Amino acid sequence: MEQQITSKEKILKKVRQALNYKSKSSFQNIDLESNVFVRPEGETLSEMFVKKFVEVSGKFVYCDNQFDCVDKLLDLIEERKWKYVFSFEDQIQQILDESGISYFDKKENIEKIQASITGCESLLASSGSILVSTKNSRILTIWPPVHVVIARRSQIVLDIKESLQIMRNRYGRNMPSMLSYITGPSRTADIPSGEIEPMVNTVIGAHGPLELILFLIDDRKQD
Repeated sequence: MEQQITSKEKILKKVRQALNYKSKSSFQNIDLESNVFVRPEGETLSEMFVKKFVEVSGKFVYCDNQFDCVDKLLDLIEERKWKYVFSFEDQIQQILDESGISYFDKKENIEKIQASITGCESLLASSGSILVSTKNSRILTIWPPVHVVIARRSQIVLDIKESLQIMRNRYGRNMPSMLSYITGPSRTADIPSGEIEPMVNTVIGAHGPLELILFLIDDRKQD
């Protein structure tokens, strides 16, 4: 009596046959190693990054050195009359402590947050994006209405490939559990306008901060 073959066995047989058969690739000459992004001639990585960052509605503050950064940060806090500024990173807290800037370093009163101040892993010149990780605290990169980032010119890299290689060199097997590329303030175009004919509106701050402000300390005069 012929043994009955189930539907599951038929499917598995076809899968095994497909795995054993390797078709010849139609795209054998594709270069997967060269950089997709090329720095424009005569333009530094810093200039490239700033142009892209402003294009995606980021607010850029140039700082000649760390003292200049603190001075301009104090002006911003005073101008906005912020009372609930949060920071969870040791390196950023050291800068704030040395300058006498008060901040909250625990999650109590987090619902009152007006701004967060974090660092970052790197800055991408190709897209104007900022790479953050769990080291920079996920809640402080998505929860506040204003996200302030303090970074250094030496952190600017060309693209994602270069930024990830730096992460591998920096952390090895202890890679942070979360990596996120922030490209300008949070925005979405998925919210309908509410009119009779469906129209899509771009809404800023729908899933994160309304403002992204970068204080860039110039620790490298050329790149």
